[in-house]
Amino acid sequence: MDILHSNIARIQRHLAFVTTDPIDWKLFVQVSSWAVTLFECYLLLRQYPLYSKTEPPPALAKYISKEDFKKSQDYGRDKAKFLLVSKIYSQLLESIMVQYGFYAWSWKLSRQLVGRFGYGPEYEIVISIVFSFVMYWLSSLPTLPLSVYSTFVLEQKHGFNKTTAGLFVADLLKGWAITLVLGAPFMAAFLYIFKWAGDQFVPWLMAFMIVFQILMVILYPTIIQPLFNKLTPLKDGELRNRVEALASKLKFPLKHLYEIDGSKRSSHSNAYFFGLPWSKHIVIFDTLIQESKPEEVEAVLAHELGHWYYLHPTKLMAISQLHVFSILTLFPAFLHAPPVLRSFDFPKEVAARPPTVLAFFLFQMILTPVEAVISIGMNALSRRFEWEADYFACILKDKLNDERMNDMGDRLATALITLHVKNLSTVWVDWLYSAYHHSHPTLTERLKELDKFRVQKEKKN
Repeated sequence: MDILHSNIARIQRHLAFVTTDPIDWKLFVQVSSWAVTLFECYLLLRQYPLYSKTEPPPALAKYISKEDFKKSQDYGRDKAKFLLVSKIYSQLLESIMVQYGFYAWSWKLSRQLVGRFGYGPEYEIVISIVFSFVMYWLSSLPTLPLSVYSTFVLEQKHGFNKTTAGLFVADLLKGWAITLVLGAPFMAAFLYIFKWAGDQFVPWLMAFMIVFQILMVILYPTIIQPLFNKLTPLKDGELRNRVEALASKLKFPLKHLYEIDGSKRSSHSNAYFFGLPWSKHIVIFDTLIQESKPEEVEAVLAHELGHWYYLHPTKLMAISQLHVFSILTLFPAFLHAPPVLRSFDFPKEVAARPPTVLAFFLFQMILTPVEAVISIGMNALSRRFEWEADYFACILKDKLNDERMNDMGDRLATALITLHVKNLSTVWVDWLYSAYHHSHPTLTERLKELDKFRVQKEKKN
């Protein structure tokens, strides 16, 4: 532990300029956030001309009808326009808030609200919780029209939306309530660790966040998910038999197999698993069950179980913890940096002893360009994991010594095509746009690799 703290202290000595130099952090945030936004807009403009193509990629030509391809292109074009407008609108909104001291005003408002109940400035944690929710609600209201448009205009136009106005409002209110119920104690514990541990908070905060993540794995399926969707045991039949047999052969610790009513909000389909290492739950969207054959759904789940077999969730969690650790080791310099708060219009009396929540919030804004670069690397890693999961499905026949799995690669290819067609997913994708945004390889790339593996297997046989 001493070695850890001494190395963190060494890092802080290199960052000592943050606490003394009058750097214009507001300008830095404005320039860097606009740079990221404009780069993302540039990527959209690279992608947009591909929606004018009238034929699908050669590898998909025999699988996608002209009508479905046209629908996909129209949907992609409309989404691109919406994303371009929403990105610029959101960035303008953020720039205005940064430029005109919205965060300093929110902190002042929070102190006033808490003060009305007899709590003074010494109750920093209480004020910080109020500040977090004031920021959350006030900053989310101006973007609410974007969500309304996306749901009731864009998704409705292309036949995906199943959400009613009442359900939309109910989901919004439930989301706010969950944020309050879970966010307040999380924030209180998060800030208390800083107060208790001082500058040696890093290992304690890391331990707390890991425990919180494990707690959420337990709470999400039992408390949170049922507030939004109905999970029912998958009916007896061919699909259930296939999935249970596959899980049993792989020794996957399947505890529950659910069907989820995703169709009450959208026509999009999916499947996933979650849970603790010794107790896993598989969830299949009702839309996927309706649109695909049991053997195709089995292939999709074989891919998902490939992620479990190769420990992809565990690896991603470890990498994310390393990412969080790296951020936290840089934070102490900003925790004691009055010039940072002064740059964002906070008064001298607040900046003199920077509240932890403000320092951390501004620190995250300053890291915006770094996080954008890191996301590219994480997407690249995620795509590699997707390749491995596809490969896993293809080799199940040899791994399980089961001839019934011999065509799993072909079934997976058919299922992927069905999912893409039904979801009107984009099939022409610019490589740079994909590298920045996509955590999965494109359909064309996946089909080529699946076909390549099939040819190799035929030659081997």
